Amino acid sequence: MISPLHLRGITSAVVMIAAASLAPDVMTAQAAPRMAVPAAMPAAMREASQLDLRGETKQARVMFQKMIDSAPTPAAKAAAQRAMAMSYAFDRDCANTVKYESMVIAYWATREQAEPQNAFYQQGEMANEAARVCIDAGDLAAAEQWYRKGYELGVKEPAPQTHPKSLWDYRLAHALGRLAARKGDKAEAERQIANARRALESDTAMAAQQERFFPYLVGYVALYTNDLPTAEAQFTKAIALRGNEKDPFMHALLAITYERMGRTGEANALYRKAYDMATSHNPPSAFVRPMVREKLGLAAG
Repeated sequence: MISPLHLRGITSAVVMIAAASLAPDVMTAQAAPRMAVPAAMPAAMREASQLDLRGETKQARVMFQKMIDSAPTPAAKAAAQRAMAMSYAFDRDCANTVKYESMVIAYWATREQAEPQNAFYQQGEMANEAARVCIDAGDLAAAEQWYRKGYELGVKEPAPQTHPKSLWDYRLAHALGRLAARKGDKAEAERQIANARRALESDTAMAAQQERFFPYLVGYVALYTNDLPTAEAQFTKAIALRGNEKDPFMHALLAITYERMGRTGEANALYRKAYDMATSHNPPSAFVRPMVREKLGLAAG
């Protein structure tokens, strides 16, 4: 699930792959979109990330492995391991994404004494990031395992909490609702939508940041339980909300809805728009880019 709270970098010297919110991100279309990454990101990591975006994942992983092997600090190694996890996400490889995200979680476990609030939050984030890749890859059992793991890790953050329990309650309900929809369990999905709504209403400060992801949940459940008019309405609403306007994943979901409604021309135009928006090295781009290439017959590169 995507949190709009910005992730802290592993260190000020090593810029993590951008994933500030796991559902949105990025930039407008260009003929050959380049990755939306900070200029401070090491050139080799930026180059490898762009290879993944172009579909050249094997070449990207050779570069990421060299970064892992030559990392000068544990923090730098964890940054490269997280990038490797995302590289596998572009191939819908849940197992290897989990493998490398687990290494990053292990790094943050070593930081619990020095920076407990951030360390537990980051562990939860990395588990959720792995889960997000797994649900998009169709491995629902692994996705649920890692979403629950993310919740367990995140709520361990000691006082004074910088990320309230209500946030993790909301994120877990959001995830379980999507998982239930993918399993065809409409009743459970609707129960989790209600849980997500209660979590938002329990914390107005958290809700101010997270409300924009609620229509996406309702739309997702509608899409995967075959209520296409509701899915269209909710995804359209979600995309119109501030912060979601350039979210490639939400645009792709609306395109899938159009396709299932038989509106092929609109679907294909929106698939292309989502593809051009997907310029970050994160789960939304890892889902959108390969999927649109397949649907539209786009060549890698």
